[in-house]
Amino acid sequence: MRIDAPAASAPPARLPWVDEARGIAILAMVVYHFSWDLSFFRLIETDVGEAFGWRLFARIIAGSFLFLVGFSLVLATRGGIRWRPYFRRLALVAAAAAAITIVTWFVFPESFVFFGILHHIAVASVLGLVFVRAPLWLVALAALVAVAAPAIFAAPVFDHPALLWLGLYTEPPMSNDYVPVFPWFSLVLSGIVAARVLAGRLAAARPGAPGRAGRGLVWLGRHSLAIYLVHQPVLFGSMLALQAFGAWTPAVEREFVANCVAACVATARDEALCRRACPCVLEQTKASGIWDALQSGLLSDEDQQIYADAARQCFAGEAR
Repeated sequence: MRIDAPAASAPPARLPWVDEARGIAILAMVVYHFSWDLSFFRLIETDVGEAFGWRLFARIIAGSFLFLVGFSLVLATRGGIRWRPYFRRLALVAAAAAAITIVTWFVFPESFVFFGILHHIAVASVLGLVFVRAPLWLVALAALVAVAAPAIFAAPVFDHPALLWLGLYTEPPMSNDYVPVFPWFSLVLSGIVAARVLAGRLAAARPGAPGRAGRGLVWLGRHSLAIYLVHQPVLFGSMLALQAFGAWTPAVEREFVANCVAACVATARDEALCRRACPCVLEQTKASGIWDALQSGLLSDEDQQIYADAARQCFAGEAR
């Protein structure tokens, strides 16, 4: 089976609509992550990480990127594999994937990204070379096998952390972005099949001049890796800063006030009084230095007395 070809004298012409498709995918990813951030900070009621519609949206986005990986791999090797650009891009993607793992290890240690979309793209960029010139029927068969693999080959041995990247687990791991080889590699193979089926038309295609919106999408598509790496730190960091500067009350504090009001009303007190006094209780608790102990449930007898005194003062002051 031959997987390489004579080196190309010049890079193949880029097709703007492929970059446009990638640009749409990166825009969709920004929308998803912005919504996830809103959910994380509990500024919306929907749990974006668990809601079926949002989970489906995230999978469509990831699938689009992987399909385009296979499609683009065929386009990039039409006149032969240009090894230097290939290894340069592979190194960039692998380094970016490693950076994502390291950062999320510190930020979300219980659900860090150990094999996300970038990890998959790096691995698929290598595995895909085997199929860019393989018989088309074999590529299609491999895509079907990749889809069915988790149902056929899943076993407890693949639950070992060193093998979770394969996707043949029996117990799904916790991760904020998990895109294992199986079944997701099937989408890369599908992209390879699609590009090869359209090979004749692609060879005859002449890049057209996209309109203003199209040029914007092309730019996004050509800088998708950089945008992927930058957009979430910018979005998440901005929201964290806005919260720190008081743009909104942190979720844990909103929950404290809500629970305080509910408990207060349950004692037959006036709801208006409860809504005035409970924020005061929160502020007094934070000012007295027992807020962290209260959240962890580790209030000492002295702390409990401080809390009781603060609540009494707030309710007495607001009742006047």
